[in-house]
Amino acid sequence: MKIHVASETMYMVKGNGVHTAFIDHVDLLKSNNDVEVVINNEGEGEVFHCHTYGLYYFFKGIGYKNRRVHTVHVIPDSIKGSLPLWPLFMPFVKWYLKQVYSYADVCIAISPMVEEAIKQTGAKTEIVRIFNPINIDKWKRTPAMRKQGREMLGLSDKDFVVLGVGQLQARKGVEDFMDVALEIPNAKFVWAGGRPFKMMTEGIARIDTRIENASPNIQFTGMLSLDLMPLIYAAADLMLFTSYQENCPLAPIEAAACGMPVVFRDIAEYKSLYDNDYLSAKNTAEFIEITNRLINDKAFYAQGLKISATLISQFDKERIREKLLNLYQRLADTKVQHLFPSWI
Repeated sequence: MKIHVASETMYMVKGNGVHTAFIDHVDLLKSNNDVEVVINNEGEGEVFHCHTYGLYYFFKGIGYKNRRVHTVHVIPDSIKGSLPLWPLFMPFVKWYLKQVYSYADVCIAISPMVEEAIKQTGAKTEIVRIFNPINIDKWKRTPAMRKQGREMLGLSDKDFVVLGVGQLQARKGVEDFMDVALEIPNAKFVWAGGRPFKMMTEGIARIDTRIENASPNIQFTGMLSLDLMPLIYAAADLMLFTSYQENCPLAPIEAAACGMPVVFRDIAEYKSLYDNDYLSAKNTAEFIEITNRLINDKAFYAQGLKISATLISQFDKERIREKLLNLYQRLADTKVQHLFPSWI
């Protein structure tokens, strides 16, 4: 079986979770020799699976009627706090995403909330729930990785390092992250991520002013290539995932796989997404409180490590791979059925 996987992120700035999910998906399919994978313009396959939603998606999907799969990484609420003047764009975004979802024969919902969001658009498509795959081995920390990461960031062995990952936009909670850093001067804070959409980022002037006046214990790496991110994670002791809206975020699971506690914002998405417990904070004050406790209470920190280890068990890549292959085989069989008259 040959699978045609596509993503416009190959031709764009790659510092976003959609590109990471696309790369992880391709690596997962190639991990065994039971399927062949062609990417973007490399050829055609029996099933088409796309991660992005631009005109490229519609063009490359021509000829794959009844065999189109779309992983839904973006829902209408994703533009809140991401694009300037987002309320004005929302009606168009809802309409356009309905066309995106309906063009696919199967939409993969990466979380329960994404599944509900697809339904609310009124899109006519089958919905299958499959989590984003995580290659846990890729993110496991080694002493060499930790040393190299800290050297890259100019950090010492003694520093307690708190990590934030995401685009520099309001939706990701970067301003809250800066507020936490200001209140905990005895720790080092690192925010990894930039602005792939440049001026089309909500609050760009306000956030830039905050960065210019940020406390001296915080640094911003800007956009980093995917191959450097394991080193950044390895350099950290704790992740604060301050985002206000997510679907099935990769960054906190990558951090947990690296071997550190992760503190999520307490939002509804995670309650329906995660099967296991996780640390969470309702507001900036609670992020500060939990961070201080993790720095000073070794027993609580050890508990945070156990929570992370349990959390990642939900994202077993082999189980996710099996679900994908079963879906592909069903759609490929649909093609065969259409090659013959019904009376055969």
